[in-house]
Amino acid sequence: MRGAVQDLADPYLHASGCRIDADFAPTLALLERLRAGEQADLVILTREGLHELAGAGMVVAESCTDLARSYVGIAVRAGATHPDIADEAALRKTLLTARAVAYSRIGASGILFAGLIARMGIAAEINAKAVIIPSGLTAARLVSGEAELAVQQISELKQVGGVEVVGPIPHALQTPAVFSAGLMTASPRRATARDLLRHLASPEFSDALRAAGLEP
Repeated sequence: MRGAVQDLADPYLHASGCRIDADFAPTLALLERLRAGEQADLVILTREGLHELAGAGMVVAESCTDLARSYVGIAVRAGATHPDIADEAALRKTLLTARAVAYSRIGASGILFAGLIARMGIAAEINAKAVIIPSGLTAARLVSGEAELAVQQISELKQVGGVEVVGPIPHALQTPAVFSAGLMTASPRRATARDLLRHLASPEFSDALRAAGLEP
C-alpha cells in the first residue's frame, strides 16, 4: 500500500487539511507493534490481521473495510529476458534454473512463496541459492545483482526502479492478499480517521491503487 498512500498524502492534505503520518511495515511486524501498545488512528493490514485486532477489541469491528487485492509476482532486472511463468510447469523450470531467487521471510508474499515451493517439492533446491531477506523490498536485490528473480507482491516490486515485473505467479497457485483498513478503538481522532477511511474506500482512490499494482 506504500505507493498508493504516499501518492495520496499531498492531495489529501490540500483537500482536507489533514496530514497523513504513515508508517509502513509487513503485517506481522505491525501486528507485533500494535499488540505491544503502539498507537495509531487507522491501520491497513491483511484482512486476517485486521480481523484479529477487531476480535481483540483493538479495532472498531464495523469499520473494517476491504480496500484491494494484491497478487504475488516475479520481477527481473530491467532489460533482462522475461522468463516463462505462465503455468506451474513453466514456473517450476524458471525457479530451478535461476541463479538466485530473492524473497522475504515474514511478509505475506514470502510466506506464500515458501509454502508454494514446499508444495512443489523444490524448497531445498531453491533455498540453497535463495536470498532471503528479513523484510523490505526484494527487488532491490535485483539491482544489486544478488538475485536473478525477485518474488513479492506486485505492488512492492513496482516500487523499485531499474526492474521489470514479469507478471503474477499463476493465479491458480496463489490466494491474493486482501488489504483492509479499520479504525483503532483507542484513537482520539476517530472522526478524522473515519473521513480518511471513507476516502481510501472511494472510487477516487481506486486509480491510485491500480497504478500501484493493486486490484481495488
